[in-house]
Amino acid sequence: MASQQTAAAPERGALRHAVDGAPGEWFGLAARIGLAVVWAWAGLAKVADPAEAAQAVRAYEILPESLVKPGGYGLPFLELALALLLLIGLGTRIVAVISALLLLTFIGGISSAWARGISIDCGCFGGGGAVDSSQTEYLQEILRDSGFLLLAAWLVYRPRTKLSADAWLSA
Repeated sequence: MASQQTAAAPERGALRHAVDGAPGEWFGLAARIGLAVVWAWAGLAKVADPAEAAQAVRAYEILPESLVKPGGYGLPFLELALALLLLIGLGTRIVAVISALLLLTFIGGISSAWARGISIDCGCFGGGGAVDSSQTEYLQEILRDSGFLLLAAWLVYRPRTKLSADAWLSA
């Protein structure tokens, strides 16, 4: 029994070092940049045509009409702000929490549309609106957003990363 505990201790120490040490900081940098690229791509795809973004929000048939335009017009700017903050690594934990909440909202919206039999393109990266039922990709969109949610969760758990304004300000 003692030999099993002794053998397990170095493994836990190595895992702890990988998570809390330099490897974890480098993985955090990759997660931060990856999520920043996603938010920038999504925001830039929608900011040029806010009416189309509002139509994508409307297609989900969740929000009252009075919130469709503010949601559709504001979302690209929120996504771009998240991208910028993640890219420079400022307020990483807070930005990751906001990202996670936004991703959970997207996953919930896509799941709701799927469950209600509404055939839409998610509009996540521009476009959006009604499509033929053969063109829906709900499972892939949910899985993709779940992967992004894991990146955000990592940054909530471990917000200190390499090459971040947070690290520079706390030094």
